[in-house]
Amino acid sequence: MAAPMLSSAPVTDLLPIIPELVVVAGAFALLILDVFLDARRRVVTHGLTLVVLAIALVLLVTHVGWDAAGARTVFNGMFVRDQLADVIKAAIVLVSGLSLVYGWPYLRERNLYPGEFPVLVLFASAGMMMLASAGSLVMVYLGLELLSLCSYALVGMNRDNGLATEAAMKYIVLGSIASGLLLYGMSLVYGATGSLELSQINAAIAGIADRPMLLTGMVFMVCGIAFKLGAAPFHMWLPDVYQGAPTPITLFISAGPKLAAFAMAYRVLEQGVGPTSPQWQLLLAGLAALSLIIGNVVAIAQRNLKRMLAYSTVSHMGFLLLGLAGGGPEGYAAALFYGITYALMSAASFGAILVLSRRGFEAEMIDDFKGLSSRSPWMAGMVLCVMASLAGVPPFLGFWAKLVVLRAALNGDLMWLALLAVVCAVIGAFYYLRVVKVMYFDEPVGALPAPRAGKVVPFLFGVNALGLLVLGLAWNPLMTWCKAAFGL
Repeated sequence: MAAPMLSSAPVTDLLPIIPELVVVAGAFALLILDVFLDARRRVVTHGLTLVVLAIALVLLVTHVGWDAAGARTVFNGMFVRDQLADVIKAAIVLVSGLSLVYGWPYLRERNLYPGEFPVLVLFASAGMMMLASAGSLVMVYLGLELLSLCSYALVGMNRDNGLATEAAMKYIVLGSIASGLLLYGMSLVYGATGSLELSQINAAIAGIADRPMLLTGMVFMVCGIAFKLGAAPFHMWLPDVYQGAPTPITLFISAGPKLAAFAMAYRVLEQGVGPTSPQWQLLLAGLAALSLIIGNVVAIAQRNLKRMLAYSTVSHMGFLLLGLAGGGPEGYAAALFYGITYALMSAASFGAILVLSRRGFEAEMIDDFKGLSSRSPWMAGMVLCVMASLAGVPPFLGFWAKLVVLRAALNGDLMWLALLAVVCAVIGAFYYLRVVKVMYFDEPVGALPAPRAGKVVPFLFGVNALGLLVLGLAWNPLMTWCKAAFGL
């Protein structure tokens, strides 16, 4: 029996996909424009990229192209425009814009701003937006590969740096394996259900006799999703890629793609193979436990700040999986809230490195922050806000994010996982507070590099860091926004 279909727009009705069209058209236009610009005028493409993202954000926030009261589909159900998609896409566009503003001085100083950079960012953003609106396994794979291929190119952008080249190669090889796992799982699910559309897969599962094939496909898809999230034990690429990529690229791939991976997990697991939730929720709980333990324990041993933040990401993805494993609209809303919170915190954490970095000085080691409070009290205070939020110290936003996913785990009868998460949160506080300790209690090492000429990036970092405190004091509107995405 066919699943009830959402109100479908004709294939020629392109209004529901107008934000994606703006981003893709902007990318092609900038690709052509860059041919006529030299390196000194590349600021034009940078500014126009931000304009394109700003237009897409306005279209998403104002719900242009669809009626927010009900979802719309195009391309025979392959593309879904609903409240959830708009919330995730708005957050993705916002953090993509943040990464461009943060990264401009850094890349310009090092002559690492080729014309392909803004184009790749726009195409990667389009891939993430496609994932957020996927109504079919075909759209899931198209969006994922568009994001992945652009990410591989961005990581290897600094071709003269051996560390960046090595990181790109590892990312490509491991990413290809993960894509293969996901595609194989999709093929098994298609073989078991006879459909690629997620709603039809969901409806067909009840009458499936070949259950082992379906469950095997589901397991392979969970493995592919875990890789894109960076959850243990599929996290091997994270530390090397985070360390080897230029810091603005690390900022970009650490924020938006995690939201896109959450969207992929929800679309594929809940809307696709939802009737098998007892099995995949158990798998997600195991992945969450491994991520919490491995991420927090290994992060303690790191001295490179980017590697520490990579293992921190593994831990945070464990917390995000708490909400998904808890299940239900409340759990999914909590996971979305955590994903948006983490994207903002990740942007701020790598933004701190970018603000302190200069030509010849990367500020990537924890020791580079020694004595920062005596050299720049304001900067030290902003970094303190970021680390406190990452550690989950009240009243910062990170505290409320951890609280809502812990409640989701308890509602899903995962008391053991919630207790493990609390213990791991206490362990994780150590390496965040170590950064605070070296800033305020250690003696400065060397002279402070010359102040950065521009004021835009330091100002943006201040807004980003203080925003974690302000949103922590008034987090209900953001949580309400996330709940509305799931009809709560």
